[in-house]
Amino acid sequence: MTDLIPPAPAPDAPAAEHAAWLRATLAQHAHRYYVLDAPSLPDAEYDRLFQALQAIEAEHPELRTADSPTQRVIGQVLDGLAPVRHAVPMLSIETETDTTAQGALAFDERVRSALKLTEADPPVRYAAELKFDGLAINLRYEAGVLVQAATRGDGETGEDVTQNIRTISQIPLRLMWAPMLPAEGGSLPPEGARSALGRPGGGTAPTLPAVPAVIEIRGEVYMRRDDFERLNESQREKGEKTYVNPRNTAAGAVRQLDPAVTAQRPLSFYAYGVGEVQGWDLPPSHAGLLDAFVAMGLPVCADRVVAEGAQGLVDFHAAMGAKRDALPFDIDGVVYKVDDRALQQQLGFKTREPRWAVAHKYPAQEQLTRLLAIDIQVGRTGKMTPVAKLEPVFVGGTTVSNATLHNEDEARRKDVRVGDTVIVRRAGDVIPEVVGVVLERRPDDVGEPFDLYARLGGRCPVCASPIAREDGEVDWRCTGGLTCPAQRKQALLHWAGRRMMDIEGLGDKVVEQLVDSGLIRTLPELYKLGVAKLVELERYGEKSAQNLVAALDASKRTTLARFVYALGIRHVGEATAKDLARHFGAMDRIMDATEEQLQAVRDVGPVVARSLRAFFDQPHHREVVEQLRAAGIVWDEHDGSAEMDASMLPLAGKTLVLTGTLPTLGRDAARDLVEAAGGKVAGSVSKKTSYVIAGAEAGSKLDKARELGIPVLDEDGLRALLGGQTPRV
Repeated sequence: MTDLIPPAPAPDAPAAEHAAWLRATLAQHAHRYYVLDAPSLPDAEYDRLFQALQAIEAEHPELRTADSPTQRVIGQVLDGLAPVRHAVPMLSIETETDTTAQGALAFDERVRSALKLTEADPPVRYAAELKFDGLAINLRYEAGVLVQAATRGDGETGEDVTQNIRTISQIPLRLMWAPMLPAEGGSLPPEGARSALGRPGGGTAPTLPAVPAVIEIRGEVYMRRDDFERLNESQREKGEKTYVNPRNTAAGAVRQLDPAVTAQRPLSFYAYGVGEVQGWDLPPSHAGLLDAFVAMGLPVCADRVVAEGAQGLVDFHAAMGAKRDALPFDIDGVVYKVDDRALQQQLGFKTREPRWAVAHKYPAQEQLTRLLAIDIQVGRTGKMTPVAKLEPVFVGGTTVSNATLHNEDEARRKDVRVGDTVIVRRAGDVIPEVVGVVLERRPDDVGEPFDLYARLGGRCPVCASPIAREDGEVDWRCTGGLTCPAQRKQALLHWAGRRMMDIEGLGDKVVEQLVDSGLIRTLPELYKLGVAKLVELERYGEKSAQNLVAALDASKRTTLARFVYALGIRHVGEATAKDLARHFGAMDRIMDATEEQLQAVRDVGPVVARSLRAFFDQPHHREVVEQLRAAGIVWDEHDGSAEMDASMLPLAGKTLVLTGTLPTLGRDAARDLVEAAGGKVAGSVSKKTSYVIAGAEAGSKLDKARELGIPVLDEDGLRALLGGQTPRV
């Protein structure tokens, strides 16, 4: 059996050799213990070797390396989690909510249809895996060493949790294909490691190449049920608060600001995919990729198969459903992926989801409880949502006291009344909902059928504005718009969001105080806030006030797309806002466009066009736009017509790659400026890259650009491009 542990150095060998040998030995035994669940060394002996390495590193600090086992818990408590822009977006996958076998059959039918396969063609091969109930993580390895870990976030930008992730023993600080000694001689992991999964994907163990410059491993951080129970038992013994469920506990531990606290949480990890890769040709199948992960020393779940056709998916879904309660960790479904990567590329993506993968859920857990009352919440767009107030009940891993009734029609269809015994389910294992009523338990004094309009007297419960329901819609909405405090709070939070105006420090509690105190009644009034007014808020100091005022000032320079998105117009998301800005080029042209002109924009249909027209037909919304302009908010506009050719934009047809830290522009701001000028920002450098924009501490992308002869610019060069000038390279 091949082994990664080299022979022990002679007693009189240099300290560097002893330290390297100890690191390799401890890493190998940790892999056997935490990943393979096959310990090969007594704990006392492991501790002795660990202490020997600690002693050498204490005497020779220059020998301490980032991948040393002694460095699992490092660093100070953080002030906050820094944002990390994903080189390759962490996309979500479609959820198949039909929890029966039909869900698997429907996915296979969609795949075969998209591939134009007939009944005479062989079945499609799928990689079938578990859908873990944890927190998605991206691990970035450079030259085989873990250099960064980030949460999924919104898919484009996550949070830097590197120090916390380093505390998870299952995650290697150095991949096993990377040499563990300064000298040459790294070898494949032991045979037991490469075959630990019983080769569920078939084939032989992959032969690994030289260590790649970059490989991003994606997977799930989770907490085993037994570890969760032991943690709660410890909390009870100490008289401290217990945790609700493994998923939230794991997610909270990863996002801790103190890595020492994370280290006390028993977290685990499974790998299941990749992000950016440089210097390695991926295996031709997904199953082969997972096999390669095992060879790298990464933990991969053994409950995975390569399934043949729809029946294979049905069988896997049924088998894992029967095994679900016996698993040592929580799952909320299974995942099917087309195994052949060439077919994956052929199938491609739809919006933000791959066509070649789907998450097939299991039936959510349900419980009975009593309905105490029905409240009505007013959302950001004025939508009235009836919310069931319940006797607290433990369902789906958490205690539920509120559940959605969706809308008036749904509540009336189910005939939900105050006093009823109701069935509560966590829809999608996330949002609790009332599924139905147990009529045989209905008491004699039950309330009347739910009537939202009559209950509210036709008025918004927050601002008393009339409520209305458009033809063909099921939701009642407040007509008060930004004059409604409930909508105002949500509108302010939306406005301040990172992908909108990006106002740091304007969070839930601050917005609530600003609105409740009467300091803010409209969006433009935000920009009239001064330090003197802010320090009057409860628990708000002068430093915090100065920071918020500075963030507000910084937000005044934006893009047209961000401004349109930040207004919170119903049905207008980030992509639509970018399309509108690119097509019309100016705010006034967007506000004045007819429904027909709006529908000339890519992906804008009748519903979105009507929503835009309804928004800008309200005088107070136009007044808000003008007041925001008067407050100093500016963006670049172009003066082409609605049918303006994209070629008139300075970066039309150009692909740029951003790397490093620019002097004045954040990564998001630079991306927005490039896109507003008609360009595209890519996550990796290729022959198709037009320019690489490099700032301080630029990494491997800069090296790749030089290797390919791609022009490299600094921030001044980028600004020259944006101005339609020819930059100096």
